[in-house]
Amino acid sequence: MGQCQHYLLSLHENFKTTMRRLTIILTLIIAFFSITNADAQRRKVRARSKARTHKVVKTKRKAPVRRIVPPTIHENPYLQCEDTCTHVHGIDLSHYQGEVFWETVGENTHMAYVYLKATEGGDRIDARYERNIDLAHRYGLKVGSYHFFRPRTCLQLQLENFKTQCLPGEQDLIPMLDVETTAGLPVNEFCDSLLQFLHMMEQTYHQKPLVYTGRNFYNKYLQGVLDDYLLMIAMYTDEEPVLADERDICLWQYTGKGRIVGVTGYVDKSRFMGQHGLRELRFKH
Repeated sequence: MGQCQHYLLSLHENFKTTMRRLTIILTLIIAFFSITNADAQRRKVRARSKARTHKVVKTKRKAPVRRIVPPTIHENPYLQCEDTCTHVHGIDLSHYQGEVFWETVGENTHMAYVYLKATEGGDRIDARYERNIDLAHRYGLKVGSYHFFRPRTCLQLQLENFKTQCLPGEQDLIPMLDVETTAGLPVNEFCDSLLQFLHMMEQTYHQKPLVYTGRNFYNKYLQGVLDDYLLMIAMYTDEEPVLADERDICLWQYTGKGRIVGVTGYVDKSRFMGQHGLRELRFKH
């Protein structure tokens, strides 16, 4: 019995020793894996942080700065040239504008003068001329009259037609001749006819008339022909007209689609160029 008991005690001690060793080993293993796992987690966190730090941030491209350019009178029919500059402005009218409320037009301090169509060719008289010139005077505008030139029509008939309407006592401004067509005449013949008629007007009214024409028409047919006459040039653009021969321009008709209170529909508007002014157009009685 003594030997058996001693043996069992020995086995029990060996078992306890073995278990302590296994416990130590398991503890070390668990600690190792915990440390390894924690280290792995730290590496992942550093990797994510590094990825965020080096991530390419796409910036939005800035839209180009656009200059705001105000509309011109040809782009905006309600924008009036006379409201934005200091030039002396005026209009020209005919029966095409219908009834004109002259008391309203006369209140427009921007409009200093008006040219009224009196006649055309050898027998046409503007139906509203007499009423228009009477009321234009009554409401304070400086008034001139114009004739539409027909190159193939007898010059004497045209002059007599104009004289019946354009009475010197009713004129504030020199007469104006509207030249827009050659009527198919050869250029030399057309120019001779025009100059002859201008001379006839000058003899009748004792002053040189103003000549109205378009820039392109002038450049094509009238260069060097009208050097002794003041010009009103029609060109409907935002830039001032320049003639091919660089002739001086007195008046520029800058739009055929102007607006003015008192007139229904479109109105032709013009203004003086450079240092020119109303004094140059004054009718000398």
